[in-house]
Amino acid sequence: MTNGPQEGRKAPAFSMETTAGKRRLADYSGKYLVLYFYPKDDTPGCTQEALEFTAHAKAFEKAGAVVLGVSRDSLSRHEKFAAKHNLTVQLGSDEDGKVSEAYGTWEEKSMYGRTYMGMARRTFLIGPDGKIIRVWPKVRVKGHAEEVLENINSLTG
Repeated sequence: MTNGPQEGRKAPAFSMETTAGKRRLADYSGKYLVLYFYPKDDTPGCTQEALEFTAHAKAFEKAGAVVLGVSRDSLSRHEKFAAKHNLTVQLGSDEDGKVSEAYGTWEEKSMYGRTYMGMARRTFLIGPDGKIIRVWPKVRVKGHAEEVLENINSLTG
């Protein structure tokens, strides 16, 4: 991952509509922010990832962390996705692609010999000071939420 923000650097500022209202990076100052990017609402892997983060939502909150999932789906699609699966994590709509561009998650992919642009499944742990603590450049969905939570817990004692 060369074109996205690196660990130890200031996280790129953002502003977007979320299922919790309009949010900016500054709104999370003083808390840990788990910013995870995923391809599309209501697909098997993305649903599992959102459900796992939701299952650990209280533990993230106890650790002083907020979870925000980002895709290029519309806010109305996010709201339907959240309602259908009883998701409690915030979902951000990056329809114009500005946030995914800033975080280097909109990239060229290939499938069956065809190349196309798509969202990389990538997670950033941003500290209370707005700096990136950890980047997961290639996320495996199963167990990922737990791994992120363990990382936060190791930082908070």
